Amino acid sequence: MHLDVDQDRCIGAGMCVLTAPEVFDQNTEDGRVLLLAPAPPPPQHTSVRQAAHTCPAAAITILDR
Repeated sequence: MHLDVDQDRCIGAGMCVLTAPEVFDQNTEDGRVLLLAPAPPPPQHTSVRQAAHTCPAAAITILDR
């Protein structure tokens, strides 16, 4: 799994951080998503998929590899 985030689409809702805090964080200045782990390990895949699904701006893209 590889992740890509679109900071221009991000609205700073923070759902990703609440769902997968080991993979996502928020910029303290504008609240937009920060990607901490672009290739998260398998144990985190379920929470990452949930974070992408619940993102109201669809700013998270999952690329399965």
